Amino acid sequence: MMKIVENDSWLEVVSDKVDERYNRFETKLKYIKGKYGSLKAFASVYEFFGFSYDDFRKGWWYREWAPAAHNLFLFGDFNGWNRYANPLERENDGIWSIFLPDSQYKNRLVKGSLLKVIVQSSIGEQERIPVYINRVLQNEENKDFAAQFWKKEIKPKKRISDSVTEPLFIYESHIGMAQETESVGSYDEFRLNILPRIKDAGYNAIQLMAVAEHPYYGSFGYHVSNFFAPSSRFGTPEDLQKLIDEAHEMGIYVIMDLVHSHTVKNTREGISLFDGTENQYLVGGKDGHHPQWDSKLFDYGKEETLRFLLSNIRFWLEEYGFDGFRFDGVTSMLYNNHGIGTEFSVQNDYFGDNVNNDAVTYLQLANCLIHQLDNEYITIAEDVSGMPGLCSSIEDGGIGFDYRLGMGLPDFWIKVLKDQPEEVWNMHEFFFTMTNRLYNVKTIAYAESHDQALVGDKTIAFRLMDKEMYTSMSKDVDNIIVDRGIALHKMIRFFTMVLGGEAWLNFMGNEFGHPEWIDFPRLENDWSYRYARRQWSLNDNKMLKYHFMSDFDRSMLKFVKDSNILSSEPAWLLKADEENKTIVFERNSLIFVFNWGSKSMADYMIEVKDTGDYQIVFSTDNKEFGGFENINVNTVFPTMKIDDKVLMKIYNVSRTAVVYKRK
Repeated sequence: MMKIVENDSWLEVVSDKVDERYNRFETKLKYIKGKYGSLKAFASVYEFFGFSYDDFRKGWWYREWAPAAHNLFLFGDFNGWNRYANPLERENDGIWSIFLPDSQYKNRLVKGSLLKVIVQSSIGEQERIPVYINRVLQNEENKDFAAQFWKKEIKPKKRISDSVTEPLFIYESHIGMAQETESVGSYDEFRLNILPRIKDAGYNAIQLMAVAEHPYYGSFGYHVSNFFAPSSRFGTPEDLQKLIDEAHEMGIYVIMDLVHSHTVKNTREGISLFDGTENQYLVGGKDGHHPQWDSKLFDYGKEETLRFLLSNIRFWLEEYGFDGFRFDGVTSMLYNNHGIGTEFSVQNDYFGDNVNNDAVTYLQLANCLIHQLDNEYITIAEDVSGMPGLCSSIEDGGIGFDYRLGMGLPDFWIKVLKDQPEEVWNMHEFFFTMTNRLYNVKTIAYAESHDQALVGDKTIAFRLMDKEMYTSMSKDVDNIIVDRGIALHKMIRFFTMVLGGEAWLNFMGNEFGHPEWIDFPRLENDWSYRYARRQWSLNDNKMLKYHFMSDFDRSMLKFVKDSNILSSEPAWLLKADEENKTIVFERNSLIFVFNWGSKSMADYMIEVKDTGDYQIVFSTDNKEFGGFENINVNTVFPTMKIDDKVLMKIYNVSRTAVVYKRK
């Protein structure tokens, strides 16, 4: 019996299915080792395909896997765009190759040379981008994409700082919209202007979105076309490398948002129909189309697809020095129906016919490879289904991720703020929602991410304050809606952090309540960049109230780090007062009091675990956080013993969270 079954009796009825899951992985891994020698060697195909230099023959090989193609031709500015002058030769196993000797091409095939490959197949002749190319450039005039011959000149420096330790405090970031000007930001701008802000704010990790090349900017990077090319709209590969290196020098992990759940259906830029068939790397027919994302799906059971994806993982880790990945769309990968309409309430939902077993095996292989390369690499799963064993070791019957995203937490806050007046807020539900998880599964808590910041949705700050943010954020303007909004903004984030997981995630700008949604340039907004940016000046302007929230965020992170909250034992609920909208709990010998209501109460009695005198060690009501300092932080709060209970009187302030510690 696998360990995940031993630890969870609910899985006993599917114990044989858990065994089968592990056996499929073992069989696949044994096959790979037998044929290729090791999983690492299997994942090295990016060193063979694309362009690779031959030191013995002195020249460049270009290779492509296109088993159903009839002919391939490499052309570009190196040969005067002569379409058919440089044909590739077909080798074994569907591999095509051409050798370009230095004696003929040294001064013609140079860094930055533009090129394409012509593929002739059963669907005709296509101009394509080489699958393993390292850089793709878009022509600003005709919007056409072409490959660039490019070998990055600098290698990663030291991968990770020795000073960085858990827990993770992740700053989710998008390079292009990280600047304030109405334009696309660059790797250099992010490195010079945003990294220092992240360091100062107390975060020890960045999660970079939209790294791999994608033709449509507004896809947020989730419709990848070229998997081995960092997006050129932000700068050069060297620029990205400098960003990662500088982050490491600051003691900041760099996690890549990895999209292996689907790919664009575009044929001019992507890999779809490359050799003329639907099923070269992807699933053919109707089953190969994602109905919600309008994109194509990988065939995870195919050997060359596995080599492509696993090599892509190794490429980003070793060629750029990323510290790990947040795997996007894991739920979509795990299930044949992509999790759409499934309640995930019975065991068969996780181990029945709807499960994509090939995708499960791929994710196991991916985690195995990543942790073989370096056990300190980080893997995070974006899964809303709650797949059993997602973050358990493969040997125990799991899939091998280090963390899962607590995706139900932001959904809860949307429901509360959108659909429930505060008079009906349920304190037991608040606490239960934050703590309802398996504590042997490391969870990344977050109150909101980029999803809640997009047009059509609202951030927490915007839900709380709405149009008042446009007129009443000056410190000279008193506004009870803004006061309430700032107070609850701080409480929601603090409550989610100290109860919701073992790590924390924030989307850039949300820490200071960025007032506007994200809307990328598109026809409907006249291709404007007005909303595809972050207005840091709002936070920097000390005459405005935004900095109250970011100052609180910085202090919150420091307090949680210094108090070792996230690595401590789970919280113990001491009181859930529905009438007075107050929650009291203990964690790591600290007493947390959250008053969500509109009423302040003197001599409010709470129960604590230990006798003694208590003092305030943290409060959301401090003036530097936009509060009113209704409690004197120097006050000592003695306990009293009545029967077998230890009680303490406090001043329970409206819309305030206070933490008490025994002296």
